[in-house]
Amino acid sequence: MSPSKIPGLVLQSSSDHRSIPVIGLGTASDDPSSDATKLAVIEAIKQGYRHFDTAYVYGSEKALGEGIAEALRLGLVGSRDELFITSKLWCTDTHADRVLPALRTSLGNLQLEYLDLYLIHFPISAKPKTLFPDDGKVTEFDFLIKQDDIVPLDLQGVWRALEEAQKLGLSKSIGVSNFSRGKLENLLSFATIPPSVNQVELNPSWQQKSLREYCKSKGIIITAYSPLGAKGSSWGTNNVMDNQLLKEIAELHGKSVAQVSLRWLYEQGVSFVVKSYNKERLKQNLEIFDWSLTESDYEKISQVKQERTNNGPTEVPIEDLWDGET
Repeated sequence: MSPSKIPGLVLQSSSDHRSIPVIGLGTASDDPSSDATKLAVIEAIKQGYRHFDTAYVYGSEKALGEGIAEALRLGLVGSRDELFITSKLWCTDTHADRVLPALRTSLGNLQLEYLDLYLIHFPISAKPKTLFPDDGKVTEFDFLIKQDDIVPLDLQGVWRALEEAQKLGLSKSIGVSNFSRGKLENLLSFATIPPSVNQVELNPSWQQKSLREYCKSKGIIITAYSPLGAKGSSWGTNNVMDNQLLKEIAELHGKSVAQVSLRWLYEQGVSFVVKSYNKERLKQNLEIFDWSLTESDYEKISQVKQERTNNGPTEVPIEDLWDGET
């Protein structure tokens, strides 16, 4: 069944009243420029996925764009407007004068005229730097930002540039990623256009209840990344997929741990992007909408040990990056 036909599978932001599909495909990969990303995008569209998440720093924008172009050529979707595409502004471009050029670079990589959502990737600014060569071929990139490269963030100037991007139609909506409640409060104190989305690490092993409640009160949609803990990746853990309590819940429902975790997120009223290029798992991730978790399940999930795995993109963790939030 197509996500667009599943009741309640679209969330709406109160800041701009635009909708975002609840489930999306993430494209952060150890080999983002390979044909695997393009083929996974095409397969996901065939199965009904309409939300795709990328970022300049992932190096997957070109492959995602190629997948979208091929899907349109094959008639798998009627038009680009049926898709929801998110990309992100990297720290080296988190400067007021670099926002629009960076966005236009991402649009060129994606072969698109506009994004549906453009996010500040982290509330961090680093010295300007070109990560990838002009030919678009992904080279080895040290994700960690060196201590000497961190510079003060002019959030107000950067956000003004993002608001201009929305007014120009380069992105239908704008938002943030990895923002704590404190940083959101600061942003909301001067934003003319409030952020529609805050994309953060969120799963049963890092539940972020306080942040979820705050975003809900402000009409900001939360999108969960690493919804399954990103097991097997360079940045993830096994805290979700190997959790015994989640395994017990899965067995009782005849579901997988992944399905239990995604169902839990769905019942929290958030959207999520899950990265899987496996055809069967892509299908299974959509099979979470015709059953529910019980009170007993929730009691078990509340007992899952909590641990943040994302310490930020800097060599030395920034002490106040998360403002002490748990």
